Amino acid sequence: MGLLWGLIIGGLAGWIAGNLMKGQGFGLLGNIAVGLVGGFLGGLVFRLLGLAATGIIGSLVMSVVGAVLLLFIVGKIKGRR
Repeated sequence: MGLLWGLIIGGLAGWIAGNLMKGQGFGLLGNIAVGLVGGFLGGLVFRLLGLAATGIIGSLVMSVVGAVLLLFIVGKIKGRR
């Protein structure tokens, strides 16, 4: 059941981050991938800042923050403004 929640949260986080950063999502698999990597990145950032995310909503917020950061970094590497 944890894997299913991870995929659902990853998909939602990727979709939200895609809408925030470039105005559209990346498709189902792209959203899940961005959200899962964003969740990992968000977890690292939250730990470095001494923050903790608990529950489904906390995991979603952490994943969205990480996914937005991921998309920002990728955009800078690709040279987009």
